[in-house]
Amino acid sequence: MNIIDRFVAWRDPVRGLQRAQARRALAYYEGAKPSRQRKRRNDNSSPNALVGTGAAALRAHARYLERNHDLSRGALRVLVNNVVGASGIGIEPQPRRLDGTIHKEYAAALREAHRDWQRNPEVTKKYRWPMAQRLMGYTWLRDGEAFAQELIGPVPYLNHGTRVPYSLELFEPDFVPLDYDDPSKGIRQGIQCNVWGEATGYLVHKGDPRDAMTIRGLNDLKTVPADRMLHLATLDRLHQNRGVSELGSVVTRVEDLKDLEESERIAAKVAASMTAYVKRNDKNGYEGSGPAVEVDEDGKPIPRDMHMQPGMIIDTLQVGEEIGVIDSNRPNPNLVAWRAGQLRAFAAGIGASYSSVSRDYNGTYSAQRQELVEQWVHYAVLTDEFVGMLVQPSWETFVRVAHLSGVVPIPADVKPGTEDDALYVGQSMPWINPVHEAAAWEKLVQAGFASEVEVIRRRGGNPRDVLEQVDAFRKEAAEKALVFSSDAATKAGVGFGTAAAPAKKRQDEEEEEEATA
Repeated sequence: MNIIDRFVAWRDPVRGLQRAQARRALAYYEGAKPSRQRKRRNDNSSPNALVGTGAAALRAHARYLERNHDLSRGALRVLVNNVVGASGIGIEPQPRRLDGTIHKEYAAALREAHRDWQRNPEVTKKYRWPMAQRLMGYTWLRDGEAFAQELIGPVPYLNHGTRVPYSLELFEPDFVPLDYDDPSKGIRQGIQCNVWGEATGYLVHKGDPRDAMTIRGLNDLKTVPADRMLHLATLDRLHQNRGVSELGSVVTRVEDLKDLEESERIAAKVAASMTAYVKRNDKNGYEGSGPAVEVDEDGKPIPRDMHMQPGMIIDTLQVGEEIGVIDSNRPNPNLVAWRAGQLRAFAAGIGASYSSVSRDYNGTYSAQRQELVEQWVHYAVLTDEFVGMLVQPSWETFVRVAHLSGVVPIPADVKPGTEDDALYVGQSMPWINPVHEAAAWEKLVQAGFASEVEVIRRRGGNPRDVLEQVDAFRKEAAEKALVFSSDAATKAGVGFGTAAAPAKKRQDEEEEEEATA
């Protein structure tokens, strides 16, 4: 007990006992007791307060690293490529009839209209839908958040450019002022919320606030209703309004790594240059004289210029001089191992695969597969967040606008509430060893534990497209009297699909009935 505890116990034994019991309970958590090796961390600020003081600075750091550090730029690309992918998030409409079956005609009409919309999904007409998704994902992961305003129907000076009058206005988080608060209106960090914390509006600059030609002020802000705003944000805590960069927790490590690599590169260049110097010793004790020293008109020695070349013999040294070589002890033999450890920590901090970030693919098949399997869960979580914040709400709005505009009206036999149902297809986990993977999936399909549709999606394909391609190809092959191994296997009833054997069985039964007749 310290002096305060003893004084309280002397004045009030009951309070003294309570303090002693509380201190004893606290002693069970050694991490809560500060020491010389452990600083006291008693900052319990709200998430919005922490974001307000640090999000803008972290965003600037992340953009600097993305511009000037190859590993940071590559790590962001790895995340975007595995979360969004080359073709973006696929959408497979799943509207239902009243009997529960898929309404194929309505789904086909939605796919065709959406394919037209993907050419010009946003107001600038610069980005197709897959590229717009990648840019939004890139901004979301680098800056911590991204915004998109939904524009529907006639809008002044806007040509939607597609049959469905629906466009997105994409902009970076700087357009929503992080430092704008108005408690009387429920505005915090540029977002207006009701008493329950639900966002009702967003304060947005009419122009880029970073542009020197833009006049910034309260008159430059416009309020966008929350039902027309899509907000992608990395939210780590409850009650948090604005997002924080995915690089926020690794900025210090990656900047140190960048500085060290720069220093090691300079040291290696110095070592490769083989820099030499002339060391002058005390000439006392030496006899004789060296070559004559050239002097200028004032009698001062002229600096000598020595050029080194193979087999060179230096005989121009004066008495008391010798040649020395600068040894930088480079390259550093421990740099590779140290750098690999730092890269592993960096990759773990941002949730990317170490092999993909470092381009180091050394290891056994089992180790690489284990890394891929465990890592893919993180990519799947990010994909789910990306779909829920951008792709799904934009698709639901597209279906509604397509109906209201008369481009793709909802048929009367569609079950209410299912018109915008869809299957969102993200990136599939790649196969490390295609032979082993294909053999395993073939056994699962033949045993009935998996379907051909699942296998095709695991390969990153669309089952409907694959089915149409196979059907068209085999018809064309049959017209040219060509037979492939897949045709022979299907006719023999040993095809990859589960439908091959039943078809062969039915064919045998029909032939047997005809023979009996």
